[in-house]
Amino acid sequence: MNKFIIILAFITTLVSCNKNEEIIILEDNLLIGNWSEVTYDNDLITFKRVLNLPQNAYGFSFRYEFPNFTERTSGWCGTPPLTFFNVNGNWEVKGDILKIYDVNTPNVQGASPVLLYSFRIVSLTNETLSLKREITDQEKDYQKLMEAYDDFYNMIAGKTCTDESEWAFVGYGAKACGGFQGFIPYPNTIDEAVFLEKVAVYTQLEEEYNTKWSIISVCDIIVEPEGVVCENGLPKLKY
Repeated sequence: MNKFIIILAFITTLVSCNKNEEIIILEDNLLIGNWSEVTYDNDLITFKRVLNLPQNAYGFSFRYEFPNFTERTSGWCGTPPLTFFNVNGNWEVKGDILKIYDVNTPNVQGASPVLLYSFRIVSLTNETLSLKREITDQEKDYQKLMEAYDDFYNMIAGKTCTDESEWAFVGYGAKACGGFQGFIPYPNTIDEAVFLEKVAVYTQLEEEYNTKWSIISVCDIIVEPEGVVCENGLPKLKY
């Protein structure tokens, strides 16, 4: 017998405000459906099951067909008026961990799907879904990478450029395709040896991060600048 006919035998329905439509709950997988009307309690996020994702509110939609996940979001901007849009992805559940992957992961042999974020499923019923944000191993490694970036950048942040002869530049970071992420100007009046060592540490960490997590990047060539000029007190790379 067709799988979907079997599933229909176990369907429970909740009547919506529109009497002509019903919320269909698949008892073999309660996650399938639409979730919105979000409430927050510290780091606990609770959704209510809804008939459809709202036009102007946050929500999730889980399906079987590809792409099988949609996030209804206004993005990071919290300033009214909010504009909501859909972001598609793919989901999987391992144990009580819900993982959301980028649906636009490049089709490159050996590349891992790009994990966007993870949640721990605290509670899942016919009516509600409660989640806690789960920091992934990749996110932890990325945090370490950003800490290494801040470690060297804080040595030069806010430095005023008035004399070009007191400034130099260095390549930093590592693109997955090879080469630097870019070049950054720095004043040679600081402890240059310490600064350059911190830049080298960051670059090495990014190389390891790219390899460990199968990061994909564009392969354009970063042109090395000729020097540094001072403009309105700020250092600018000269090409």
